[in-house]
Amino acid sequence: MATVIIGQHVRDEHREAFAAWQNQVNDVVRGYPGFLGTEVTPPTAVQPDWVVIYRFDSVVHAQNWLNSAARQDLLNRGAAYHDGPATQQVLARGGQPRPALMTVVVTHRVKEEDTQAFLEWQQRLLAAEREVPGFRGSEIFRPVAGVQDEWTALYRFDSATSLDAWLTSARRKQLLEEGREFDDFQLRTVDNSFGNWFAFDERGDDVPPPPSNAKSSLAVWLGLYPTVMVLSLGLAWLLPGLPLWQSLLIGNLLSSFVMSYLTMPHYANPMLRWWLRPPAEAPQPRTDLLGIGLVVAVNAVWAVVFCLLTERIWTLP
Repeated sequence: MATVIIGQHVRDEHREAFAAWQNQVNDVVRGYPGFLGTEVTPPTAVQPDWVVIYRFDSVVHAQNWLNSAARQDLLNRGAAYHDGPATQQVLARGGQPRPALMTVVVTHRVKEEDTQAFLEWQQRLLAAEREVPGFRGSEIFRPVAGVQDEWTALYRFDSATSLDAWLTSARRKQLLEEGREFDDFQLRTVDNSFGNWFAFDERGDDVPPPPSNAKSSLAVWLGLYPTVMVLSLGLAWLLPGLPLWQSLLIGNLLSSFVMSYLTMPHYANPMLRWWLRPPAEAPQPRTDLLGIGLVVAVNAVWAVVFCLLTERIWTLP
């Protein structure tokens, strides 16, 4: 498969207009052969750019989209929202990167005769990164002939703190000095806020978060409401008279684990898979409206169940 990562700085006054324009782009790309999915990540405290990720089943199909007249027309229409040129990487080895809370994308321009020295230097970087708490793995992607001349390296960390510890470490500065002939690089951070709450595919592997933050929030709501209610009722039964501040403290801790290991991967995600990442041929906006309706309907059923349970069957102490 092929993954295209595009970073774009957007002027503050055009954020809403850019988001609407990007939705138009997403609607168009869905109709292209080989399209598998897209994600849009707005800027965060550690990620100043908007990051858009497209996934295709082959480099050829990705290239057809990137070079298409339809995309060029959309780029011309959205140029007023952009603050400077975009960055672009095409990854063509085994599909998409496995996500973590923080993913660093680094692109290097490397002369062909320096390839072996570059790979050896990357191995030294990797060995040092493995010693950093919070490091979750890395991948390196070769240039794609006819599409991209740069090497692309991905580094994954469990938090911004872990990432910052590596980026500012004396060991990294030493390694950058050792590889100063490869100092023509760009670095960008991608922040995936929901982490592995949305980790599911047919093989149980991690996949990137859904392309819409609104969908992510509604999916979390679907899983969170019954989780919190069941845990709250359980605590009230096991520990009657527990003060509210203690009940919430314990309940929030338990719900975080239950959501991560049970509710999201085995309840909410399987139910909403078709809606969180709809196939390219899914009719819009019908698919989105059906998904929203399903979330509201299921939580309405839960509300009736818990209302009857707490008002008619058992009154909380």
